[in-house]
Amino acid sequence: MNTPPSSPGAERRDGSPVRIGALVPLTRPGWVEAGQHLLAGLELAVSEVNEGGGIVGRPLELVVRDTAADPRRAAAAVDELARLGVAALAGEYHSVVARAAAARADALGLPFLCSSAVLDALTEQPTQWVARLAPAQSHGWQVYADFLLGAGRSRIAVAAEPSVYWASGSRILRDCLAPRGGTVIELDMRVLTPTAVCDELVDSRATALLLLVGHPEPAVPIVKAVRSDQRLAEVMIGAPAGQPEFPAWAASLGDDGAAIPFLRYLPERLSPLGARVETVLRERLAVAPSFVAFEGYDTIAVLAEVLRSHGADRARTAESWPRVAVEGTRGEIQFSRKPGISVWQWAWTPIQVVDRDPADPNRFRILHSG
Repeated sequence: MNTPPSSPGAERRDGSPVRIGALVPLTRPGWVEAGQHLLAGLELAVSEVNEGGGIVGRPLELVVRDTAADPRRAAAAVDELARLGVAALAGEYHSVVARAAAARADALGLPFLCSSAVLDALTEQPTQWVARLAPAQSHGWQVYADFLLGAGRSRIAVAAEPSVYWASGSRILRDCLAPRGGTVIELDMRVLTPTAVCDELVDSRATALLLLVGHPEPAVPIVKAVRSDQRLAEVMIGAPAGQPEFPAWAASLGDDGAAIPFLRYLPERLSPLGARVETVLRERLAVAPSFVAFEGYDTIAVLAEVLRSHGADRARTAESWPRVAVEGTRGEIQFSRKPGISVWQWAWTPIQVVDRDPADPNRFRILHSG
């Protein structure tokens, strides 16, 4: 590994803060709710670290930058945070944005623990500088494909917008389903209206429609159109990327937003640590915390342990990824190398397929675990 100079002030003992840069989508077109949950988890963990004495007596400080789902803005933020002397980077939700941040972090020799983005290839080449908590898309979406086949859904239409992330998802689904008799039918949302999507579903005899699109537009109009079309009463709507996880989904769609399975990264039962964190996060957010909030908390838990053990030196942090063993809210976190994945990966985060209960859209049902 090429070892650039240590971070500024890496070994200072004067009580100055150890700074971590946090990349979070807090304004549109970013997924603002996801960013708020991610930041709540990051901030809670930082406050608990400091209540416990900080990093060998030095307070931990979060330096937050809003990425607004813009890869260029994220890359510029990484440059700025590196100049400010942060010991490491944390966060980000959007995969395409995280990829831009990871590329800059790798080029600058700045450790980056990615909280929530799942795109397999976060960097073009394998890197020592980046680690990730969320499961790789190829793993999580295979679990979702298994769920679809188990539910008797083999003719799968995907309503997709142009994006590296959505294209990767479509490819993973096709690769998983085709050898087992499944079919993926792609619907290009650059040219189709929600009404036209309904007609395509009828013509293709699809048994499921997956929303590989943004929220609220065009996801909400598509769901409303399909739910109101009597020809499609037996078609399952799915959202593997997790759009129904957040309260805005239920607020936008009400009963129409229920029974739409999606992926989330939680165990069936939280550990005592996870249960305690859930209680505090619920108070901070005034809603049930999403899995993204737990990812934020776990990110700081890992970085704090690394910084306590190895100091705030960037190179030593990057060298420590394979030696991490930290109890997180969702299990013990350790990193390893996985084929086809360019970063250090927690393998594997607990994965569930869940939906909102039609009898109570504020309650989630676990449909499948992987």
